[in-house]
Amino acid sequence: MTDAPIADESASFEVTESTVVYEGAVWDVRRDTVAYNGDAMVREYIDHTGAVAVYAEDDEGRVLVIQQYRHPVRLRDWELPAGLLDMEGEDHLTAAKRELGEEADLEADTWEPLVRYNTSSGGSDEFIQIYRARGVRSTESAFEREAEEADIVTRWVPRAELLEGILGGRLNNSALVVAALAVEAIEQRGK
Repeated sequence: MTDAPIADESASFEVTESTVVYEGAVWDVRRDTVAYNGDAMVREYIDHTGAVAVYAEDDEGRVLVIQQYRHPVRLRDWELPAGLLDMEGEDHLTAAKRELGEEADLEADTWEPLVRYNTSSGGSDEFIQIYRARGVRSTESAFEREAEEADIVTRWVPRAELLEGILGGRLNNSALVVAALAVEAIEQRGK
């Protein structure tokens, strides 16, 4: 037993073979053969670029959520403004600022890292970095949207309403769930 705080532990095993078995429009499916405990273990996973999301709050403490169609789950879910890390050389914070502008025509004065998490450690190498943005205001011009972003709906929602929706099973987007619960925990600690 150790007295150290609980933390994920970095681990690396030799990858003896790695191939893209499906090259997708957004991300790929990769198959790795890994030397693990004296055996050859084969794992397939989504080879993801990574992503960012923005938990934006207005001066009244309401949270910006957007609604858009998500084909894999066949829902128009409520979620945070978010996007892929798909611009060469772009850092996480710059990507988050870009996504807030592109999806909600907003910018913010204050940005702080909120939480970083892996979306599905058994099936994807995707990590999402969520930022908390405050001092939010409209951008000078609106962004031209297309595809599933063309009919985005935006809504400012009190945090308590989000928490009720999450705990009631009505809101299921992982970044929204993680961010809202993280902010609630932070706020409860501060009391």
